[in-house]
Amino acid sequence: MWDTVFGTANVLAMVMWAGLILLPRWPALLAGVLYAGVGLLCLAYSVGLIGILTGTFDAVGGEAPASFSSIEGVRGIFASDGGTTIGWIHYLAFDMFAGLWIARDADAKGFSRLLQAPILFATFMAGPLGLFLWLVIRERRARAAGRWE
Repeated sequence: MWDTVFGTANVLAMVMWAGLILLPRWPALLAGVLYAGVGLLCLAYSVGLIGILTGTFDAVGGEAPASFSSIEGVRGIFASDGGTTIGWIHYLAFDMFAGLWIARDADAKGFSRLLQAPILFATFMAGPLGLFLWLVIRERRARAAGRWE
């Protein structure tokens, strides 16, 4: 089951990211990325997390008890296929949300799609890195223009 969920989430994310990077940013596309991409990933995450926490789905494995307060506890969460899949979907959802925000913000500020593409790709591959790059670039433009938005 977890292999299917993992694979489906990856395919969904790749399709949405390809659309966000390569296609014209029509309102329907942006809505699709938000609701069919981020929204479905958030739903899958929520169902999976609740299922794992309630014992409906496989228990979180590992040597240490699962918790968010220690590295051993987090390792315990990720020690099962379910915990790893749900954790991965968490990354996919938040990175896609950040990418959507970057795309909308960059379009509103008049940044070219050629500049946006590598930033969005970096966000897809390593979320916080791409977000950091965007924050630095947009700040430099705002300072040069004498305004902060």
